[in-house]
Amino acid sequence: MRAFITGLAGPALTNDERAFLREAEPWGLILFQRNVTGPEPLRELVEEVRSTLGRAAPVLIDQEGGRVQRLGPPHWPSYPPGAAYGALYDRDRQAGLAAAQLGARLIAADLAALGIDVDCMPIADVPVAGSDPVVGDRAYGTEPAKVAAIAEAIARGLGEEGVLPVVKHIPGHGRAAADSHKRLPVVSTDRATLEATDFAAFRPLAGLPLAMTAHVVFTAVDPIAPATISGTIVRDVIRDSIGFKGLLMSDDISMGALSGSIAERSRAVIAAGCDVVLHCNGAMPEMRAVAAEAPKLAGEAARRSAAALALRKPAAPIDLAEGRAEFLRRMAGAWQPAQGFA
Repeated sequence: MRAFITGLAGPALTNDERAFLREAEPWGLILFQRNVTGPEPLRELVEEVRSTLGRAAPVLIDQEGGRVQRLGPPHWPSYPPGAAYGALYDRDRQAGLAAAQLGARLIAADLAALGIDVDCMPIADVPVAGSDPVVGDRAYGTEPAKVAAIAEAIARGLGEEGVLPVVKHIPGHGRAAADSHKRLPVVSTDRATLEATDFAAFRPLAGLPLAMTAHVVFTAVDPIAPATISGTIVRDVIRDSIGFKGLLMSDDISMGALSGSIAERSRAVIAAGCDVVLHCNGAMPEMRAVAAEAPKLAGEAARRSAAALALRKPAAPIDLAEGRAEFLRRMAGAWQPAQGFA
């Protein structure tokens, strides 16, 4: 298999996509709303991708709740934004952590029923005053210890249903004054402050199996390259200072923060020390360019991949109706769904 994750154009595989999957052998697949029409077609898509690849390839999705939720009504419940857990935590720490864990477990149960086994959360970004709202209420709070504690609870909840967490956006997107989907954020904060805030939130999460990088420049560490393509940040901050030992994937390389061709971006991601390139938009010419640059997964990257995927397990039994009723009780006063939570 090759060291990249691909998207797809729509809710069903095209002949070109089938041929591409067989030839390119991506490490995994990431799903978006454009791939979703309902539970059964989505389940069939996941099964067909794995059948085409001939293995139980990881299937990823961004299902945080709030603004970032690829699956929603009428087929799936809406879930709260991360800030709701933070608000409950401020009233009662243990209640906030228990609600976050249960909410993540319910999300994971939704995903596991579809064959989706990787969720791109928790968020460990720590926003500051004046930062871009792209993180905003997705964040669990503004204190690193609180953010890390809620993130750990969410990772546990996902794991209870056999779904792997992807902590993001390492080493931090909360201080960015721009949306990296559109342009490159540059953070000029001094290294000591970053170590005590942004980076600190990720340290307790260093044992998680998967992480996604931030397309953010930290001038105190590397004055030019964003974390995703900075060998200095990957080595000195993500691997050494934070201590993350799991599989490291880029954020989506088609985002506006990065420059150069898709091929150049792919090469830069791997050269910096990321294990896997993430490409999301489902555009076949770009997918082919990524595949041409992504190496075979080997060495430490292959070892980290195997260690992460070995943590997948069958979903534990859960009474969804009872679990959702309990979740609403726990979230009372901190969040109320706009639609039914059945």
